[in-house]
Amino acid sequence: MPVSIHPMAGKSGPISSLINVAKLITAYFALKPDPSILEQRVKFGTSGHRGSAYDSSFNEAHVLAITQAICDFRNLNDINGPLFLGMDTHALSEPACASAMEVLAANRVEVMLASNDEYTPTPAISLAILSYNKHRDRHTGLADGIVLTPSHNPPRDGGFKYNPPNGGPASQQITEWIEIAANQYLDTDLAGVRRITSSKAMQAKTTHHYNFMDFYVDEIGSVINMHVIRDEQIRIGVDPLGGAGVHYWAAIADRYRLNLTVVNDVIDPRFAFMPLDWDGKIRMDPSSKYAMQGLIGMQDKFDIAFACDTDHDRHGIVSKSVGLMPPNHYLSVAIDYLYSHRPHWTSTVGIGKTVVSTKMIDSLAKKFTRRLYEVPVGFKWFVEGLQSSELGFCGEESAGASFLRMDGSVWTTDKDGISSALLAAEMTAKMGCDPGVLYRNLTSELGEPFFERIDAPATRSQKQKLMALSAKQISVNNLGGDKIEQILSHAPGNDAAIGGIKIVTANAWFAARPSGTEETYKIYAESFIGEAHLQQILHEAQAIVDTAIASAEEEI
Repeated sequence: MPVSIHPMAGKSGPISSLINVAKLITAYFALKPDPSILEQRVKFGTSGHRGSAYDSSFNEAHVLAITQAICDFRNLNDINGPLFLGMDTHALSEPACASAMEVLAANRVEVMLASNDEYTPTPAISLAILSYNKHRDRHTGLADGIVLTPSHNPPRDGGFKYNPPNGGPASQQITEWIEIAANQYLDTDLAGVRRITSSKAMQAKTTHHYNFMDFYVDEIGSVINMHVIRDEQIRIGVDPLGGAGVHYWAAIADRYRLNLTVVNDVIDPRFAFMPLDWDGKIRMDPSSKYAMQGLIGMQDKFDIAFACDTDHDRHGIVSKSVGLMPPNHYLSVAIDYLYSHRPHWTSTVGIGKTVVSTKMIDSLAKKFTRRLYEVPVGFKWFVEGLQSSELGFCGEESAGASFLRMDGSVWTTDKDGISSALLAAEMTAKMGCDPGVLYRNLTSELGEPFFERIDAPATRSQKQKLMALSAKQISVNNLGGDKIEQILSHAPGNDAAIGGIKIVTANAWFAARPSGTEETYKIYAESFIGEAHLQQILHEAQAIVDTAIASAEEEI
């Protein structure tokens, strides 16, 4: 049965829903993880290690161990350039940054911190790494980076992401190495972790400051046609959702003379201004209609409005015509616009999508005769293609995307919510209508898909069975009245394991994969017939998955 919607979703929560920042930070330093408990060990998911100090899953020991493991990784791989270090506005990010600095300085790593103690969006870190490494190799010193962020997760959480010299999320091979090394430090009570005091770390000769914001703001003009946005003077509304890019938007507006209003510039680690999300928790998810109620209520005041999550690597687009756009709708419109309005992109530049993103992207690839690169969930799979400019646009169903500069060269190899949001302003100015209208036009041309994602309960054991499912464990031949054409356990683009299953027919598909953070599995489904057919697909999909999991358990 799908998870139910909380009765307070989309509304302001009670005082009891807010974290006590002092207690959370105290727990970060006071609680020690027990490495014999699986949930308290270091575990890298699709976007780094995440947890909460209250649960002993994101504490000082975790950050010290992970940072030392990264120092060891750098030494083994001759990464001896600067490390760009950034953090978002979650309460645990600042103490985690201090902990990381103690280890980095003790290991004599040249660290680049944001000027004026500014918060730093994930794409600004990626851009800095790529720009530094542009004409360098391991002999002349390559840079890498760390971002302290749990992304859009609730205020009680903390997170740690590592970006190697390619500027994007670390590959599974790298994160597995770091994870093993960090857990070995936890197992030995941090024996071997080099560390100096925080005050000494900040005064170390290896500690430097770097103006991430000015560099990013200067360079964004090579990605987005700011002239057309400025000349048309469209009214733009932005809600940073209290995140790391909160000061970037005014700087962008000043630099390019845009008619842009930041509707909320409050930084509050409790995120008290946020409406509750679908489950009654505070979550800075710009793709959630519940979390985005504030900006949705202002849609008539602007020609286009948008928001980003806490580390600004995800986007949410609010158009005057339809309100908050589902991520798949905006990804489709962005691809259609970019491949029509980037004349300097070569004809061989492909399109990247994940296995759970809309099939309309497949139709767009055919329309523009472009190679389609379909990969498992995780932006790490796109890094190489973006870096080499072989992929022009890469997007995820979870509202993360990045694309090339206007001249066809690499921009960022991590998700960039800022450029994705500003693209909505560019297309509104250029096309004379907002992305919601453009999507309706696109469905007239390519057909209208109906998409939904649901969460279903699953134990840890059941989630493991789901990850290991193969085609031979699926006993049905039809889905939604159509013959099943494909049963995939590996992505067509790179043959990497999906970590679940995807079933495709002529008119629909569904994919199921376990949640990395909750005791649920996710079902993604899409129909090109209609809403009733979509609900039929979802119902049959859950029965297929539950039967396959049960069958796998019986075989053991």
